[in-house]
Parts: sequence; C-alpha cells; structure tokens
Amino acid sequence: MLRAGHSILGDTRCLLGEGPAYDPDTDTASWFDIPERKLFEATLYDSLVTHQSLPLMASALAAVDRDRQILATENGLYIRWRSSGTLTRFCAIDDDRPAMRSNDARAHPSGAFWFSMMSRTEEAGLASIYALAKGNVALLFSGLTIPDSIGFSADGSLGFFSDSALNALYRVPLDPASGLPCDMPVRVPLVDGGAGLDGAAVDGEGLLWLARRGGARIDAFTVEGELRRSLPVPARQPSCPLFVGRRFDRMLVTSAAPGRDEVGPTADRLGGATFLLAAGAKGRPEPRVRLEI
Repeated sequence: MLRAGHSILGDTRCLLGEGPAYDPDTDTASWFDIPERKLFEATLYDSLVTHQSLPLMASALAAVDRDRQILATENGLYIRWRSSGTLTRFCAIDDDRPAMRSNDARAHPSGAFWFSMMSRTEEAGLASIYALAKGNVALLFSGLTIPDSIGFSADGSLGFFSDSALNALYRVPLDPASGLPCDMPVRVPLVDGGAGLDGAAVDGEGLLWLARRGGARIDAFTVEGELRRSLPVPARQPSCPLFVGRRFDRMLVTSAAPGRDEVGPTADRLGGATFLLAAGAKGRPEPRVRLEI
C-alpha cells in the first residue's frame, strides 16, 4: 500500500527506468526505459501517460528550448523535436563501440550538459563522463564502471558524480561560467549503512538527494556527506529522483524491475514502477542546455 500523497504514474513496469525530466511550462514529466527503448511522458495534472518507441537506447534528456530537447543515447547526442518526436543526430559518441550505452545526465546552470557512457555489460573501467559545453564535447572523467549521481549546486560551483560499482560519490569544483572542472574530484565520505548509489537531484537548500539502489529509499546528503533525511520508496531499486510539480515539491522516482531470481512473497512487487512522492522538500527548475557558444 502506498503512503498518503504517493502515487504511481501509469501501469507500465520498466525493466530499467531512468532519466526523469520535467517541463514546468506544460506540467509534463518524462522518463526512459533504457533496455526497452521507450520514452514515457506524463501530464501531471491528469496523470495521463503516453510513450514513444525509440530506434535506439536512450537514458536521459534535457530541454534546449520550447521546441527541442537533447537526448543522451547509446551512440551520442540527439536533438528531439517535441511536437513530432523526430530525432536528429547532434554528435557521435562511442559510435565505434556498439557495446556501450548512455546512462546518467544532467544540465549545469551554465547550460552545459553532462552525460555518461558505460558498457552494457558493466565491464569495469570502460565508462566515462562527458560535457557538452560552449558548443564542444569534452571528456571529463574516464576509467569508471557505472557513472551516476550527476548533479550541481545552484550557483554552478560544485559538481557531483558517482561510480556505482565502487559505491563512491565524488565532489568536484567547477567553473560556474562553463560548467567544466577547475580541479580534481575528491571522494565524499558517506557513513549511512550502505545501499548502492544511483541517480541524484539537488533541492533548493543544496542537499543532494541520492537514489539508494537496493535500499528502497532516497537519501538527502550535505555536500560534505552528512545524511540529513531519508524518503522511503515503495520499490527496492529506485534509480533516479527529480523534483517536479508547479511548486517543485513532489519527487518523481524511477525504478528498476526485480531480478529474475526474485520470486515469491518477498519479490519486489512494485519494482520498475514510476512513483510520484510527497517529498517534504522543494527543488528548483532544471536549466536549459546551450547548444552553441
């Protein structure tokens, strides 16, 4: 049973729900099922959910303007036209490595777009994080395995990311004007009882809300790694949170389906569902991406 103020968007269960986004102009949320190659959209005022079948695996998007979005996909960045759903290649990434796919992504306050690529089989050390900044794509970090938890402080001076394979969260100083690192990342110590790290969202007070894969919750941390709050999720494997709604006081949380060996009464009955939760906190609008200098 769901708590008061909690609901499920649609009746579809994703194999791997990821990449939530929100358009405050239309009160519309979106998310992906990466392996099923689907992009879901939900109008929050009436909870109507539709989906678009995609020609390739995609994992995240961000708004460019009222007409266009940018998508992180298995072989690079694409522009999506909102009115038609048409995709146009913007730039190729890992086009010569078909075993790769995109994973987490987030827009920086400057308009830069950070996105990650990883092995479909989670092969160690093959993953990287890139940034589309000032019209160019730059490689930021390499040698990762499962890059996740990308997020930024409101003033753009700090960035965050994780390697979920190591259960390690990192903080890195950024140039607020470009969204690019100006020093080396440092690991943020988390003393919180475990559970894996996945997607992240930053609230209006600067707390980093991390999906705890396998932990059935979203944890809110300070930039120093101090645990401030936990929000229970009705699925064991939440994958990514995002503040949504006209007042940004609700949280959309995607999740992953249970494994094939999870059967019987202890199975994750709501695994793969997409949740709309009463957050008890407020977020802020996501920045738009700048495609050119």
